Amino acid sequence: GARFYYVHSYYVQPDDALIVAGYSEYPNRFTSAIAQNNLFAVQFHPEKSATAGLQMLSNFVNWCP
Repeated sequence: GARFYYVHSYYVQPDDALIVAGYSEYPNRFTSAIAQNNLFAVQFHPEKSATAGLQMLSNFVNWCP
């Protein structure tokens, strides 16, 4: 239920649905995060996303895949 800051309308459409780690709905559902092995990528700007973004950056720092 957290809200994140987007600055454009681009998004990835992965061939492998298993790497989708998160999605957004605005107004249609689209992939906003992917993860595979030790790679985790997001389409939004966590550094500009207030408390939720700061928590996500903290999670990145402490992540042990």
